[in-house]
Amino acid sequence: MRKVGLKVAAAGIALAVATLVGGCTSIRDHRGYMIDQSLLDSVQPGIDNRMSVEKTLGRPTFESQFGSKDWYYVSQQVKTPPFRKPRTDSQTVLRVRFDAANNVVGVDKRGAEQVARIDPDGHVTPTLGRHRNLFEDLFGNIGAVGAGGMGQTPQGPGPNGS
Repeated sequence: MRKVGLKVAAAGIALAVATLVGGCTSIRDHRGYMIDQSLLDSVQPGIDNRMSVEKTLGRPTFESQFGSKDWYYVSQQVKTPPFRKPRTDSQTVLRVRFDAANNVVGVDKRGAEQVARIDPDGHVTPTLGRHRNLFEDLFGNIGAVGAGGMGQTPQGPGPNGS
């Protein structure tokens, strides 16, 4: 009887460990356009135009605002480790270039090598004025309103004192 209890306890511990380890895996997620290589290969420069590209690939993620009106399709694989912020694992950007007559000139495919990594500065922007803490902000004005001239006539330059 004692051996059965030990086996059940060992099985319970193994199940608990498997559950804890399973809960610490990264979550993988897809964001943006789902790239289908066979559809992408069917877009031919000189043959297709904006309408045929839209029917084949769908609406773009965004359209360029300056210069030629190129279409961009963005696809990302995102990985979220436990208790951390999501990170882009891989990224693909498809660019469909058009000429003035809205015909396809070319299709470019780029990866994450074109992404600029920005590390923002964590310092506080300096401003003019006093640096006050929370308590000074909450209680700093108590007694300041009307404290200097309660019941007295204002004297000196100003809207009511001149």
